[in-house]
Amino acid sequence: MYIGKAAQRSGATIKCIRHYEKIGLLPAPRRQGSYRIYDEQSVALVSLIKCAQKLGFSLKQMQAIVGDNGPGELPLLRIRQAIANRKAQLQAQLAELQQQHQHLLAFEASLEQTRYDCFTYPA
Repeated sequence: MYIGKAAQRSGATIKCIRHYEKIGLLPAPRRQGSYRIYDEQSVALVSLIKCAQKLGFSLKQMQAIVGDNGPGELPLLRIRQAIANRKAQLQAQLAELQQQHQHLLAFEASLEQTRYDCFTYPA
């Protein structure tokens, strides 16, 4: 399929697909004259990258995950590991935010007593 159809099916723009090719996230497609021809695996990879970006993965992270892959292959083990790492990172952020929330509640309560107890937070 041509790049326009690949963009439509993957939810990416044509410019985005060209950028992925340029930075090595997407293997160079075969060509028919001056037209790029994409297969289903390329469309699936673009969709995966777009989804990963929405979930907080950077393009550099995606390069590390899918960069060394053979054409048409998705590195499922590396993807699963990256997801597990991201979930752990989010859990740590959630715990930190919950702790900050508790400190805010305590600080707010101290305002009622006109005693200002400020907690120290890790940087």
